Amino acid sequence: MKTIIAAEGLTKTFGSFRGVEELDFEINEGEVFGFLGPNGSGKTTTIRLLLGMYRPTAGGARVFGRDPDDDAAAILRQTGYLPGEFALHPRLTGRQHLDFVAGVRGVRDRKLCDQLVERFEVVLDRPSRTLSKGNRQKIGIVLAFLHRPELLILDEPTTGLDPLMQREFHQLLRETVSEGRTVLLSSHELDEVQRVVDRLAIIKEGRLIVTDTMENLRKTVPRTLEFRFAAALDPEVFSRIDGVRVLNADGEHVTLSLRGPLASVLRVASEHDPVDVIARPADLDELFLNYYRDGSDGDSPSEASHEH
Repeated sequence: MKTIIAAEGLTKTFGSFRGVEELDFEINEGEVFGFLGPNGSGKTTTIRLLLGMYRPTAGGARVFGRDPDDDAAAILRQTGYLPGEFALHPRLTGRQHLDFVAGVRGVRDRKLCDQLVERFEVVLDRPSRTLSKGNRQKIGIVLAFLHRPELLILDEPTTGLDPLMQREFHQLLRETVSEGRTVLLSSHELDEVQRVVDRLAIIKEGRLIVTDTMENLRKTVPRTLEFRFAAALDPEVFSRIDGVRVLNADGEHVTLSLRGPLASVLRVASEHDPVDVIARPADLDELFLNYYRDGSDGDSPSEASHEH
């Protein structure tokens, strides 16, 4: 499998402040790689290092096998980038922005551009200062995709989009990777990330704390089971099972958190005349909260000033 992005020991500090520290990760061709963390955790700093906008303090990265310090222009020719702080010239229309970028990119066939404009219902003929955040964001999406790049780096791409347009964008991502192209999706929205990514990295305070496939991460997240029994029972009968934690017990109602096989819980429950059971699928919210449960949101003076 071809590696599109590889970071090894990637570190950036801003004076005495932390940026990102010793990041190690790879992104492969044809996948959506999610980069998840709260605002200020180091996501945008990492992206700027990959695009050659920042020079690393230590370590390094390669994009398409190139060093961003030396070959940023070559990397950008193959990359579509939607920055988190995306802005348009206030007096220019969407059409003027698209015409300008298409010219710079050398895009002669405007068919894809026109399809995206129609698909996202982009408002083209009004000055950008008169547009809503969502409409400006849709122009940014078209600008990132219009030259059919091999790599898309998208920083909070659905900001301001309504749910219908968010779904359309997620479908666009699936189509993109089905063509063998690659997406790095940076977001602080767990719900969005888990819908579309193949692999996920969680960053906290400038350090990667987990990188894995969505499938494997879901296996580590406890499922929730809610039982209703014919009569009240002692919840201790479940506490003795490995991987089970009693979340709530109120007479005949018992809610359990389960890590591991379901069969052992069902065997015990069957001995106590269950009336009803609800199984909630594993969700990554619990996993994400586990990594941030110390009360820190990952912000620091360095990231607050350099990411926004």
